[in-house]
Amino acid sequence: MKKHFSNPNKLALNNAVLLSLFVMLILLLLKLVLPSDNSWITVAIAGILVFGASLFIFRYTLKKFIYEKIRLIYKSIRHNKIARGNDKVIIKGDTIESVYEEALEWGEKKSREIEELKQMAKYRREFLGNVSHELKTPIFNIQGYVLTLLDGGLEDPSINKEYLLRTEKSINRMIAIVEDLETISQLESGELQLNLKKIDLLALARDVAEFMEIKAKKRNNTIYFGDDYEKPVYVTADKERLREVLINLVDNSLKYGNQECGKTKISFFDMDEHILVEVTDNGNGIEAAELNRIFERFYRTDKGRSREQGGSGLGLAIVKHIIEAHDQTINVRSAPGLGTTFAFTMRKA
Repeated sequence: MKKHFSNPNKLALNNAVLLSLFVMLILLLLKLVLPSDNSWITVAIAGILVFGASLFIFRYTLKKFIYEKIRLIYKSIRHNKIARGNDKVIIKGDTIESVYEEALEWGEKKSREIEELKQMAKYRREFLGNVSHELKTPIFNIQGYVLTLLDGGLEDPSINKEYLLRTEKSINRMIAIVEDLETISQLESGELQLNLKKIDLLALARDVAEFMEIKAKKRNNTIYFGDDYEKPVYVTADKERLREVLINLVDNSLKYGNQECGKTKISFFDMDEHILVEVTDNGNGIEAAELNRIFERFYRTDKGRSREQGGSGLGLAIVKHIIEAHDQTINVRSAPGLGTTFAFTMRKA
């Protein structure tokens, strides 16, 4: 319930009137006791003087000991809000009431900030746990392979090369994780500068499809385009970073598409000043509850995105950061059994 405070000027006036009336009552009683021809004039003048003196005394007292202290509290709250980057405070209505309302607003804002910090702390713990798990897996694998070789496997030609190749694979996975973490860190901090140029997005997509063709065949997948695009599709982008986006999205489609007869479709749509790019698979799809977290680092859904599929678990997070570094957006739509579509925009050149 909203609480109202009295106006300090009204409070002083009311008190002054009460005091004046009381004094005038005393003077009237004195007139009755000591009658005089000029007693009424004396009473009137005395009443006016007492009223003025009382008003001055009450205003001074209220301003000195109460109003000034409230103003100090108000200024402190306002200073804290402005110092934290809030918009300019607009004061409406009674000053004391404004202090009360802004104190409530300030308290609610701090409560929301505390909840956000708790949520960030939770994500931070999850992130550190995921990093630890992702790095421990290849480290333990390497340790096991090396110990096997040291225990005599190095002298056995039937296993030494195989274990060395497995060790190399685990080392490469660790390197990929570290490099991807470094890339995300640079993108988030703004240290990674984009080399924006006019490029043919269609030609780049065809190069990526050709590059991923061998991997697609191994997974019984087919990469194709949504239409017979003939004219170049020019956009302004960093060619190498955009190539990384397309490779990650196509690779994601190959991993989690239909394993018996997978299909990966790349489509382009003219959106006035932008080009909309879609990469669609015919896999198992993603549950609605998982979609909001699909671009988080190391986040994997329970069904489709298991660690057995390989990769650093950072591909989609990198994709999101690269697209946002271009001041563009990316989103995902999916449903269980209907496949998944990743869509992002690029500005036309």
